[in-house]
Formats: sequence, C-alpha cells, structure tokens
Amino acid sequence: MALALDLEVRETLVAPLRRLTPATLFGKGKVEEIGHIIELAEAAVAIVDDALTPVQQRNLEKAWNCKVIDRTGLILEIFARRARTREGRLQVELARLSYERSRLVRTWTHLERQRGGFGVMGGPGETQIETDRRLIADKIRKLKLELEEVRRTRTLQRSARKRHPYPTVALVGYTNAGKSTLFNHLTKAEVVAEDMLFATLDPTLRMLKLPDGRPAIMSDTVGFISDLPHELVEAFRATLEEVKEADVVLHVRDIASDESAAQAGDVRAVLARLGVDMDERSILEVWNKIDLTSAEDRDAIAGDARRAHPPAIPVSAVTGEGCTTLLEAIAGLVDEAPPVDVYTPIGEGAAIAWLYRHGRVLQRNDGKDGSVRLAVSLSPQALGQFEQQFPGAEVRGH
Repeated sequence: MALALDLEVRETLVAPLRRLTPATLFGKGKVEEIGHIIELAEAAVAIVDDALTPVQQRNLEKAWNCKVIDRTGLILEIFARRARTREGRLQVELARLSYERSRLVRTWTHLERQRGGFGVMGGPGETQIETDRRLIADKIRKLKLELEEVRRTRTLQRSARKRHPYPTVALVGYTNAGKSTLFNHLTKAEVVAEDMLFATLDPTLRMLKLPDGRPAIMSDTVGFISDLPHELVEAFRATLEEVKEADVVLHVRDIASDESAAQAGDVRAVLARLGVDMDERSILEVWNKIDLTSAEDRDAIAGDARRAHPPAIPVSAVTGEGCTTLLEAIAGLVDEAPPVDVYTPIGEGAAIAWLYRHGRVLQRNDGKDGSVRLAVSLSPQALGQFEQQFPGAEVRGH
C-alpha cells in the first residue's frame, strides 16, 4: 500500500507478537530493533500494518524519531489522493475527521494548555484539546448533513432510473481485482484503471448492451480490503447503496492471486456490514485475470467454475476472453416478463422504436397495410409507460 502513495520502501519487517504492549504495541526489544533499522535506512516514515492507539502512535514516534502511520491512516492518505468527485472528497474527509477525533486523546502535549478567547476558540479555561474536539465535531456534523444531501440526490437519481425499465448491474470486489478494467471492456468506457490500490473511489455508471439487445446500467464501485476501517465503511455507505439496489451483483475476483479466497471472504464481510445479503441476491462471481494463469491452472479453474456456488465465470478483462459468456449469464439473471403481443397501425414508427429501445423484441411481422405486430418482452413498468404514451397501439396478453 505504501507504493500507492509513491513512497520509497527502504525496508520491510514482519514482527511476530507474543502479546500486545499497551504503550507501544511491540515489546521493548522489538521497538529498539525496529528503531535501529529505521536509523540505518534513514527512513522519514514508519508504517505499521495494524491499528495503533493514539498513545501507541505518539510513543513510537518518540522512540523512532520519525512520523508513524498506522493502517487506517495510510488507507485514508491513499483515499484522499484518489478521490475525484465532491462526494468522494466529502466521504474521505468525514472518515479522516472521525479518525483524527480519536487521535485527540493524550496524543500531543501542547493540547493540554489552557486558552482564553472568544468565538470559536471557546470560553476562558477551555483547553486546546477541548476546542479542537469541538471544532472537529462541528465539521463532522456539517459533513454528515452534506453527505445526507448527496444520499438524497442519489436516491432521486435511482428513482429516475427506475422509471426507465433498465436492469442494473453492480461491480464489487477486492481492490485491484480488475473491476474498472472489466467495466471499461464491457461498457466501452474510459474509467481510470491502473494496477494500484483504490484506483476507483467514486461510483461510475454507464450503459451496458446485453447480447439480446437489451440495455442495462452498470456501476463500478470502490474496492474493498481486509480489515477495512470502520470509519471508511461508514463514510462510503452512501456510495455502496448502488450495490443494494442492483438487480445483479458481479463479484470480481483476482483468480490469479494466491489470496483470492481470503479476499472474497473480506468482500462478503464488508457487504454484510452494509446490510447486503449476498445469499439473497442475484450474484455472479467473475474470476478475472485468467490470462495471468498457466494453461494447466486454467483448466482447473474452468472445472472449479462449473461447480461453483454462486455461479462463476472465468474471464480476462484485458484480452476479453470469457466476456461474451459473462454478458449472456447477466442477461439470464435479469428478470424478464412474459412477452406481450403489440399491434401498431401505420404511422406508429415512434412506438416501434420505443419498444426496441426499452424492451426485447422476440418476433416481428410486418403487414401489407404498413401495420406491425410484435411479440415483445417488457417490464410491467415499461408496459404501463408504453400504453400511456402510445394509446393508438393495441396490447394483448397481459
């Protein structure tokens, strides 16, 4: 993850712990050993792949004489760099403030000074730590209100999309599993897709064309990671509501990774925390990056995919291998109403075009008098819209 911030990694170390030390996480000997390594490497930053308490962070910074960042702090730094939209920035800022609020507990000695003053600085006798805590709480309240407005806007947008009879498909998966590359291949979009963690933070929606001609809406979402900090799960709840509303969820896995199964478990755990029950959804597992596997492994992967539950489809988002099969599987999962018989007299070309655009035409017969009879599958909502907009057409079979 450090590479995602363009940091030069001078040294890495796995430090087994027999027991946790409240003051420094590591024991005294290990703290001294790591401090010696930091000094020799002339490192300016030490990253600990675990959650540190404020006191532990302060004590380690004193002992190692450098900036110390824990796992949550590092992920927040990456998120802050990746966020592009106003919503993304709001979410990252909310997570960062929630994290920093916990750091105001005996972290910096200068916060114990008392200050007098007026306005935002608090009354006489209010300590700096109390002032900072109050200011952060005010900012958090303001950000939550702004994000609530974003959530309302998203709800309205989803309601508007529901008025169009397009099924929705959401991509979820571990970070760097290839979601954005697959999204680009399927929708012909140009979303940023790089070999890095959290390349996508802001949800993106594009039209997807299914093999039978039906349109669908596909959304790309933020990638997950093991032990995703609570602050980030809460902050991105509004974004991930796209997943809860989707007709089909594609769980993209990096099948070439040795950690693929563990990563899949992490994704399911985060979705469960968001209230998304993977067992009650139309789920397809997309086993991506088969182009990075050997021919022998690929045969084994194909066999495992046929027996998998939920269903799995091996693909390569880079070469396009398996993507046609994936689109066919998506079309098979999208609920489809029984076909109706639609008769349009001469001069109803707009009605015919509407049916092709919003439904799936199964059969067409053109009469000699210019009339057209179609067997077409439409959602109940689309059928109601059609009858309202084109009262001159006759609909039978519903």
